[in-house]
Amino acid sequence: MRTKHVNVLIALAAFVLFSFSCFCISRMTQTSNQLINCRNHILEFKEKILRLKNKTERNRQELINALSKMKYEMTQRENTSTDLVEKKMNTLGKDETVSNNTFEVLKFFFPHLRKVGRIYPDVIIGKEKIGVSFALGISTVSRGNQSYVKQTLNSVVSRMTLSEEKDSVVIVSVADRNEDYLKSVVDMITKRFKRQLKSGSLEVISIPAFFYPNMLHVKQSTEDSGKLESWRIKQVLDFCFLMLYAQPKAMYYLQLEDDIIAKKMYFTKITDFVHNITSNNWFYIEFSILGFIGKLFKSEDLTDFVRFFLMFYKDKPIDLLLGDIFQVKMCNPGETPEKCAERNKQIRIRYKPSLFQHVGIQSSFPGREQYSKDIYY
Repeated sequence: MRTKHVNVLIALAAFVLFSFSCFCISRMTQTSNQLINCRNHILEFKEKILRLKNKTERNRQELINALSKMKYEMTQRENTSTDLVEKKMNTLGKDETVSNNTFEVLKFFFPHLRKVGRIYPDVIIGKEKIGVSFALGISTVSRGNQSYVKQTLNSVVSRMTLSEEKDSVVIVSVADRNEDYLKSVVDMITKRFKRQLKSGSLEVISIPAFFYPNMLHVKQSTEDSGKLESWRIKQVLDFCFLMLYAQPKAMYYLQLEDDIIAKKMYFTKITDFVHNITSNNWFYIEFSILGFIGKLFKSEDLTDFVRFFLMFYKDKPIDLLLGDIFQVKMCNPGETPEKCAERNKQIRIRYKPSLFQHVGIQSSFPGREQYSKDIYY
């Protein structure tokens, strides 16, 4: 009996042990499957992470490449914009357009220009700056072995503040067919005034030879008088071309010459004076009593001045024509000279003391010397 019970217990224990083993094996199998699944998930996740990493790396590389390309393009643009822009304007394509079309007025006065598709300076060095308050024009020609351009530019440019430079542009117009003189002016300016060229506050232009009419038709009594008359006529045309080029750039245009010096703070004084004028009916403002030096115009009026100058460019120097245009435009028929003179004082404003002084002795006309000085400087 006892043996029977022992056998039953052994059988029961064996069954329990077998069941437990089966349970363990089942759990282990299930756990193994879970581990395998988990491992597969981990491998899959790792693969996704690796793909994402690779994609991220590719994206990062693409981003780096894009940024490098942008940086390169920006550098190229900066180099292009900061380098001196020197180009022959007559090589531009026919389809190219220029915002400045003020030169078209020349075709009315000069029939030989009507066959020219586009009138513009031969050479431009600078940034062709626009949208400023003041444009300062300096026309220059060769004076043989003597030159005052460097002294003039040093005086005009160095006596501006940085903010005044930013709100202005100085235009040097080389009105000489002598290529050596043009090159000498360009070389001097590019070496001594790099910052002003880079900022756009200084430009150099060259007037194209085809602009000038045939000077051989000038009336001549003697050879010397004919040369003097041709020189005077060309001077009027040089100023007109420069004024037309400057017109779209600024609100005001200040005419200077290539043999003057400026007073300290001259630009600040001009700006303050213009801003403090209560009436806007002024004709022009004189900051020097000499010739065409230091005359300030509203840019919107420049075309009218140029038209008048071109009507009579063969008859008088430009400073005398400036007085004539006042008589024509501002003095009423039948008005007494006294009334006209009174209006003259109101709209032809003279600033004292003068802000510019003439320093050149060697005239731009060969063989002539001049010693005129502004007594109010």
